[in-house]
Amino acid sequence: MNDIASRASEPSSIEGVERAIEQLNQIILGKDRAVRLSLCCLLAGGHLLIEDIPGVGKTTLAHAIARSLGLSYQRIQFTSDLLPADILGASVFDRERGDLTFRPGPIFAQTVLADEVNRATPKTQSALLEAMEEHQVTTETTTRPLPEPFFVIATQNPQQQVGTFPLPESQLDRFLMRLSLGYPDPAAERQLLLGQDRRELLTELEPVLRADDLSALKTHARNVHLSEPLMNYLQALVIATRESPMLESGLSPRGGLALRQAAQAWALMHRRKGVEPEDVQTVFPAVAGHRLVPLPEYRGRLNEVVETLLRDTPVA
Repeated sequence: MNDIASRASEPSSIEGVERAIEQLNQIILGKDRAVRLSLCCLLAGGHLLIEDIPGVGKTTLAHAIARSLGLSYQRIQFTSDLLPADILGASVFDRERGDLTFRPGPIFAQTVLADEVNRATPKTQSALLEAMEEHQVTTETTTRPLPEPFFVIATQNPQQQVGTFPLPESQLDRFLMRLSLGYPDPAAERQLLLGQDRRELLTELEPVLRADDLSALKTHARNVHLSEPLMNYLQALVIATRESPMLESGLSPRGGLALRQAAQAWALMHRRKGVEPEDVQTVFPAVAGHRLVPLPEYRGRLNEVVETLLRDTPVA
């Protein structure tokens, strides 16, 4: 009876999310978990950072998400000579009207791919900060709202590669999740090698959700129940990051909020009425990994640190 009541309270558009996952798994082979976490990030109202080597499908995933969800899409290739105005837009002289007219930049789309974001200078990277945090941009003293939903997917090359500028902590914190796709498993890679080009398959994707469906889902995700014991567990995890002898600094209050929001969205995607400890544990690595600063002796061992935090923090 409880299960029936739970399902009755679900928005009907949750089925669209499941169809989107099916479509995305036909494009990005063998990465179901990354696909689900990407959509979870969107439903939680956050932005996504994908850090990996070139050629593993980061750009394809961003484009596939936009097409499956029926969202407008713009790709910005970040380079060392990119300027903030190239992202935000600028006013140009209109000869017919005889005055300046603002021409919006590619940031004015519902899904924005900031490709190789760490190849641009810090000044250009900072052009994203207001947009990601407040869903608006200010140019020439005028503030302009961005479309809803607004979802930034940024890709980042490994920092040891030539021509990269590390993202500052303040910008990393704007991303609700950080993921890594990694190499496909042998079976998925064989299918990739023998099958049709993934970029050609993108044109066959059909939208399975509308913008208002996404807005309803995001609202529903924020209202997924969190019990008192679950909140105690979530807060204990946050405190554990701050007290860990392996970390220089742990999660900020904003990081704790991000963990809560992601856990609620994950629970909604799996048709749960309330958040369970497994939901928190599933999203914790993607939410916390880029916000934690390990001590020098633990750099390069962040996955081990995260696993230790999850293992040593008891579920109340």
